[in-house]
Amino acid sequence: MFAFSLSFFFRCCEENWPEHQNIRSSHHQEAREAQRTIQRSRLPTGAAGSACFSSKMLFPNASTRQLNGTCTSSVDMELFLHYSLIPSLFIILVLSLLQRQEHCRQRDDTSHLLGNHFGMIIPLDFVGTFSNRWSYGVAFGATANKVMFLFSEGYQPLQVPQWAQAFVLLIGGIEVGLSHFPFFACLSSEFRLVSSILGFSYSLTWFAVTVLHITQCPHGQFVGKYETVMFYWPSLLCLAFLLGRFLLMFVKSLRVHLGWELQTEEKPFLEAHQAEHVKQLLRKRPRQERKNSWFQTKIYEWDPCFQFPSRMIGTTVLAFICLYLFIVIEFCIFVCVRDELDVFEGELENYVASVNQTGTLTPVLLQVKELISVIKGVWVVTILPASLTCVSYLFHILACYRKHIKRLWAGDKHFLPLKFHNPSSSESVVAIARYSGWQIAYILWGYLIIHVMQSLCGLVIMYSLVLPVIHNQALKMLRGLGIGTLTISIVLGLMILQVWIAAKFFLQPKMGTADKQKPLALNNRRAFHNFNYFLFFYNVLLGLGACLSRLLISCILGTWLIARIDRTILQSGYEGADMGFSAWIGMLYVDHYHTNPVLVSFCHILITGHRERRLQQAIKCWYLNQSAGPCISARSRTRWLLLQTLINNPRLVMLRKSRPDRGSQEFTQILLTSSEI
Repeated sequence: MFAFSLSFFFRCCEENWPEHQNIRSSHHQEAREAQRTIQRSRLPTGAAGSACFSSKMLFPNASTRQLNGTCTSSVDMELFLHYSLIPSLFIILVLSLLQRQEHCRQRDDTSHLLGNHFGMIIPLDFVGTFSNRWSYGVAFGATANKVMFLFSEGYQPLQVPQWAQAFVLLIGGIEVGLSHFPFFACLSSEFRLVSSILGFSYSLTWFAVTVLHITQCPHGQFVGKYETVMFYWPSLLCLAFLLGRFLLMFVKSLRVHLGWELQTEEKPFLEAHQAEHVKQLLRKRPRQERKNSWFQTKIYEWDPCFQFPSRMIGTTVLAFICLYLFIVIEFCIFVCVRDELDVFEGELENYVASVNQTGTLTPVLLQVKELISVIKGVWVVTILPASLTCVSYLFHILACYRKHIKRLWAGDKHFLPLKFHNPSSSESVVAIARYSGWQIAYILWGYLIIHVMQSLCGLVIMYSLVLPVIHNQALKMLRGLGIGTLTISIVLGLMILQVWIAAKFFLQPKMGTADKQKPLALNNRRAFHNFNYFLFFYNVLLGLGACLSRLLISCILGTWLIARIDRTILQSGYEGADMGFSAWIGMLYVDHYHTNPVLVSFCHILITGHRERRLQQAIKCWYLNQSAGPCISARSRTRWLLLQTLINNPRLVMLRKSRPDRGSQEFTQILLTSSEI
C-alpha cells in the first residue's frame, strides 16, 4: 500500500507538472495585480486569510525549483542497482568458497565433489549477535535510500497484471537485499582480510556512483536547490562509515597476517553482559538501594548488564533514515499540491477582482481562500511535532523491549494477554522475520496518520481561537467558549455530585478506622430506589454524551498510538487481530528462548566442562605416551566396549544402522552366526 500510494502521488505530480507550469506562467502576473487590488480594499475575511500562514514566505518560488528541470544524469541509479548484482554475486561466491561447511568441520569428509568449501554464508545473526552492532545498523541504513525510492517511484522490472503486483514487490525486495548482501556478508565473515578488501571495493563503488549522480544533478523541481543531496546524504554517510569500517578491518587483519598482532579470539558463546547479568542475580541486593535521578526514573536508566541485539539497532537506524526520507517525500508532494492550490487561489482572486467584490459568491470565495491558506500553514507547522512524536516512539520502543524481555527472563507474563502466554512456535519464528519490516512500516504510516490528526486539531484551534481574534470577534468567541466550558463543567459536576451523594447517604459507615473507603453495603434503600428512578431519565441523555466521548477518545488514542507496535490499540479479547502486536510478542519469545542469560550461561558451563574434560584426557594420553606404558585413546576404549556389548548381545546387531562397507557386513554376519550356534 505504501508503494502504490507514493507511486500514485509521484505520477500525478509528474503528469500535472508541465501543465501546472504553463498555467502558472500565464496567470502569475494577473494574480499579482489582483492581489494588489484586493489588498487595497480587502474585506476582513480576506485580511485574515493573508494574515494567516503565508506559504510564499516559507517556500522558494517556481523558478528556483526549476534549476534542475532539464538536467539528465549519466548515472541511472535504478539501472545501476540491476548491474550491481554482478559484483554482488561474485563476492558471495568468493566468500562461500572460503567458507567451510559445518558438517565437514565436524568430520573430514572430502568424498563429495566440492570438498569442504562452498558453505552457506549468513549476512547477520538476527537472534544472538551483540558485537559490531552499529556497523550492522549503518549497513541497514545504507539500504534505506533504495528501499524507499525504488518502490515509491513505481519499481516494475516485469510487466505483470495488477493481481500479481505482490510478486513484483517480492522480486524487488529480493533484488535490493541481494545488491546490499555483500555489506553484511563482509562484516560477518571469518576471513577478515579478504572480506575487508571485497567490502571496501564494493562500498567504494556505491559511494562513487552516488556522488557522481549527486554532482551531476544536485537540484530538483520539487524542493529546489540541493534536492538530490537531501535525498542521498544519509546513504552517503552510511557508505562513508562502511568505508572506514572496512579499512580498519583491513589494517587489523593485515597486522595479524604479518604477525605484528595476535589473532583475536573467536566470538564467545557467553557475552560479557550476559555473564554480568547472571552474577548480578546471584549477588545479594543491598539493603539501601541507590536513589535514581528524575531522568533515570521517568525516562531511561542505563543498564550495563543488558545490550540490545544487532537486529534492534539495525531496525532503529533504518527506521530513522526511512522516516526522514518519508518526510522529505511528503514535503515534495505537499509542494506539488501547494502549487496547484496557488493556481486555484490566483483564479479566485481574478474572479473577485473582476466583479469588484460585489458578487454574491465573493464572501464564500474569500472563505475558501482563507481555508486553503490555513490548511497549508497548519500542515507545515505540524510537520515538526508529528516527526518528534515518531522519533520519541522509536526510543520508547527500545525501552519497552528491554522492560518486556527482562520480565520474561524473570518469568513474569502478567503484562501479556492470556492468549499470548503460550504462542505458537512457528508463528514466533515468522514473527522475528516480520518485526523489523513491520516496525518501519508502522512508523511511516503512523507518522502520516499522526500528521493528519494533528493538522485537524490545528484547524480546530485556528477556527475556534485564532481566526475569531483576527476577525475582531474575540468577545463572541469568549462568550461561546465560556458557555461551552460552563455546560461541560455542570455536566461533570452533576456526575461528581451523584458519586458524593452515593458515598454520603447510600453506603453503610466504615467498619474500622483504618479502612480507606466504606464497604459496598447499601443503606437507606427507599431513598436509594427513588434516587435511581428519577436519575434514570437524565442518565439516558448523559449516556449519549458519554458514548460520543468514548468514540472520540478511542479515535484520538488509536491514531496517536498507531505507530506503537509494542502496544495493541484493540480492546481486551481482540488482541489476536492486531498482527503488529502479535509480531512483537513472537519476537520477544524468540529472543527470550535464545538469549536468556541464565540459559546461555548454563549451556556455556556444559560446553566449557566438556572441553576441559577432553583437554584433560588429551594431556593424560600425552603423558602416558611419554612413558613406557601403552596409550589407550577414548575412541578405542569406546569401540572395545561396543564390541563386548555386541558379542554378549548379538541380537542388538539387527538394530544397528547398516554401513555399506564389506568389512562391516562380514562382521555382522559373523556375530549373527555365532548367536545361532
